[in-house]
Amino acid sequence: METLELNDFYNDGFGWICKPCERELVQEANSPDENISRLMSEGEAESKEPKLSVLALAKWADKANQTLMCPRCGITESVDKF
Repeated sequence: METLELNDFYNDGFGWICKPCERELVQEANSPDENISRLMSEGEAESKEPKLSVLALAKWADKANQTLMCPRCGITESVDKF
């Protein structure tokens, strides 16, 4: 199966990820302030607002599933590349 190449998103097999947000989140995660275990921030978190491990996961902006949108930064891109 051929993979679709997009400028601002890629599919990791689980969903579409926003490339610019992922780069930014990786930089933030590498800062010394965020050195807590993923075990403490994911899964059955006791907080009422748990953090997701993939904050840059895109969603469909239209019912036809032709445009992806990142809920974090708002960037959109059409997946109709024909």
